Amino acid sequence: ADLTVSGSRISQYQQQQRRGLSMLLSHAFGLFTHPDEEWASIRKEHETPRRVYVAYVLILAAIAPICAYISTAYFGWTVGNERLIKLTEISAMQLSVLTYLAMLVGVFALGYAINWMAKTYGAKEEHVPSNGIALAAYSCTPLFLAGFALLYPVPWFNAIVFLVAACYGAYLMYDGLPIVMGIEKERGKAKK
Repeated sequence: ADLTVSGSRISQYQQQQRRGLSMLLSHAFGLFTHPDEEWASIRKEHETPRRVYVAYVLILAAIAPICAYISTAYFGWTVGNERLIKLTEISAMQLSVLTYLAMLVGVFALGYAINWMAKTYGAKEEHVPSNGIALAAYSCTPLFLAGFALLYPVPWFNAIVFLVAACYGAYLMYDGLPIVMGIEKERGKAKK
């Protein structure tokens, strides 16, 4: 009987891991192809902040620091016609870890602020800021994925990629705010 119970727990754990990976891939892809439908799906899921962090943010937020570490420690970069600049592996590691931690804190703080401000716009403030953190996490998807551009260490290229990613992330937040937070569209979006 004990083996059946522990086998059942392992099976549940494996199902949760598969669901987390499926969530990661489907939401990341869906936010680029059909954002309104994806936001509605995210609202229905109402995942806990811990689940959103473990299955989504912890993984995607690591892309930029890992790519930045590789490019700054091994490839280097030039500004203009100057010499090649590389960081030591230790310096690159320290900067990457600090960047990763800043991204994690930033997503949480943004989600908490969204939840806190939601009551101003007629949404119910949640004790556990699930929807606010989900909105912040998924809105940051373009920025997380733009981290791959850091493998090509050319400052102007990276600036353009991250600018485009930030603009699309802002659009996702603008588009998803009324859907995920349950706010009337007129209150959630600025009037033209």
